[in-house]
Amino acid sequence: MSAVRSKHLKEISVGEELPRFDLTVTATVIVAGALASRDFMPAHHDRDFATGQGAPDIFMNILTTNAYVSRFVTDWAGPEAMVRKIAIRLGVPAVPGQTLTFTGTVATATAKEVEIDIKASNEFGDHATGTVTLTVPV
Repeated sequence: MSAVRSKHLKEISVGEELPRFDLTVTATVIVAGALASRDFMPAHHDRDFATGQGAPDIFMNILTTNAYVSRFVTDWAGPEAMVRKIAIRLGVPAVPGQTLTFTGTVATATAKEVEIDIKASNEFGDHATGTVTLTVPV
């Protein structure tokens, strides 16, 4: 088994696209994320409550979305990358039965940090858009 290697700054180019990540969203993924982040809002685990509020089903909370954004970027950058900032805006809900597709592009790469423009989309549209700032080995 080969060890996972971190990207180094000299290997990163502005405009580089990150490998796409597809997450199958299930009720278990949504509820587990809500429990892990201690978010007991019923819209994240009770279908009747969620649909009663006008949502199509239970939906993923922002902390779970942030965690998957971080995973997406660090899977690409490697174990020595340090996430410094995640700045995302939520859009459409992420609900069971859909695939959430994460895409990203290197926006800037300086001697101090790398900024990635990210998007997570499903069949409703853009679930999350924003940037992730991280440092990688020089």
